[in-house]
Amino acid sequence: MPPKSGKPNVRIGCYSAFLGDSPEAAAQLVHEEGANLDYLVADYLAEITLGVLAMKKNARLITNNKNNGADYIQQFLNQVLSRLLPDLKKNKTKVITNAGALDPLGCKAAIEKLLDKLNIKDIKVAAVIGDDMMKDQNITTLDTFKEDIISFSPLSVKNLELDADRFPLNNEPIISMNAYLGAKGIAAALEAGADIVVTGRVVDSAIVVGPLIYEYGWELSKQKDTYHDLLASASLAGHIIECGCHATGGNFTDWRKAAYSPYGGYSNMGYPIVEFQEDGEFVVTKPVKTGGLVTVGTVAEQILYETLDPALYILADVILDMRQVQLTQISDNRVHVKGAKGYQATPYLKCCGIFMDGWSVNGTLIIGGENAKAKAEAVGKAIIERAQRILKQRNMEDFREFNIEPLGTEITLYGANAKAHATREVVLRVSAIHNERKALQMLSNEIMAPVTCMAPGTGFGGTPIPLPNVVHFPCLLPKSKAITEFVLGSSTQKIAWDTWDDAHKYQNIPELPPIPCAPANVTGLVKTKLISIAYGRSGDKGDVSNVGIIARDPKYLPYIKRSVTEEVIGKYMQHLCQGSVKRYELPGLSAFNFVLTHALGNFINSNNY
Repeated sequence: MPPKSGKPNVRIGCYSAFLGDSPEAAAQLVHEEGANLDYLVADYLAEITLGVLAMKKNARLITNNKNNGADYIQQFLNQVLSRLLPDLKKNKTKVITNAGALDPLGCKAAIEKLLDKLNIKDIKVAAVIGDDMMKDQNITTLDTFKEDIISFSPLSVKNLELDADRFPLNNEPIISMNAYLGAKGIAAALEAGADIVVTGRVVDSAIVVGPLIYEYGWELSKQKDTYHDLLASASLAGHIIECGCHATGGNFTDWRKAAYSPYGGYSNMGYPIVEFQEDGEFVVTKPVKTGGLVTVGTVAEQILYETLDPALYILADVILDMRQVQLTQISDNRVHVKGAKGYQATPYLKCCGIFMDGWSVNGTLIIGGENAKAKAEAVGKAIIERAQRILKQRNMEDFREFNIEPLGTEITLYGANAKAHATREVVLRVSAIHNERKALQMLSNEIMAPVTCMAPGTGFGGTPIPLPNVVHFPCLLPKSKAITEFVLGSSTQKIAWDTWDDAHKYQNIPELPPIPCAPANVTGLVKTKLISIAYGRSGDKGDVSNVGIIARDPKYLPYIKRSVTEEVIGKYMQHLCQGSVKRYELPGLSAFNFVLTHALGNFINSNNY
């Protein structure tokens, strides 16, 4: 069935990867694509964003500050809709975003007020709600969820405690807990006539999947044999573009190709568009007269970004198996994608929990001149020793954790693999965690003191401010605990879940033939850097990191498999990874994905992120 628009495909462009992405990207897509753009979508909510918003909300409530609008993404209204609503209406482009954050209903009301102010008629706004598992509680503890909460393992769907991130202790307050809702609420709101749909937490790809469910009328009862494959392909399309320029040359291994590409390169990066076909295949592209590039390499890198087991990319509506996805460059800046496989969804919803674990502080000093690295290490050590002595004098506990990082010397990121060089400019970062804010306030003062009392060439860096140490923990809750609703006008409608896999068949996904390994006795080989035969992309979720390695040519894949093993990665990353290393194969992409657990540290401002 063709899309409801009557066009040959559905074109969806994404202008935001996180809160902080350029708001100018929305204008680029709207003005460059015009009426050819069916949907404009945006993802504002990184894992920690809702926690930061929740902290601000709690502080506001404590001071009785009734600042309406503080709990949704105001940038969406102030810098996007206020400028583009007339064009969006003229072009008949619908808008889908999770900018509702902690208050989708408040965001809906603000958009309706903006429409009145601009005297724009016949635009309907809907809000999708139900993700907030805290309900009316601003702060709670694990006891609230203890009967339902289940650990989330980054490595196993059978042993859910395997290498799972730790849960908060009962004395550690949970400040936000949001379920990753699916796409059906968005689709139902569009079916009811919405032109703009705002949500709270949904799976990142839902902002793309929802429009596609609506446009093609997908239902389990109608597409029995292909339903889950279609949802999986739509989810892959959403995953590829929800991080904005990641798919068009941002963070690309061959960065010079993007930086110096036609039409301005980095200064005019094109934001991604998918053209989705009725059969589930799609093309990734970007506006023509923009910088960046769309190639098999850029798209493959983004597919592997923040991926765990590629056979089990678990979402609210479907399980995506991306092992046999195939990419084809069909013309300049146009990549064709096919091969996604889908399975019935699990009985659980993944949730994003944020709790407070004491206080943290980060401060920096700039240290220059001869022996800058040695001076930075001496100054950092002295700052901590001095602060520890003061804590002891004041009968206070020692720091729970601290880091001394001479940034620019490769020690932090590369550990024992750092290449020695006599740099004459270092940024010294000193960070610590403590249960009491006043202890870190004292440390903040001591971080500034070395400008006049320690090594020559020391200057001010960033001013250290103690902040709550907020920690992300993923978990699972039964779907029966989350009710998705959408509100359009004054009407509210509940959305039923599709049937889920109570038999847990997803625990036994069919295996594929292994990628062959190069024999050990091959002659005539030369030693080369991995970057010369592969692309790479890393991502992070909580305390878990992944590293995707994609062969530039399939002929290199057996040699990469032989050389880049779990043991090799584990040894190379041992200064960061305190858990396991697991390698997965994606033969369709000629790629491997390495998952590293307990690899990012416990406080959110760690340089490991």
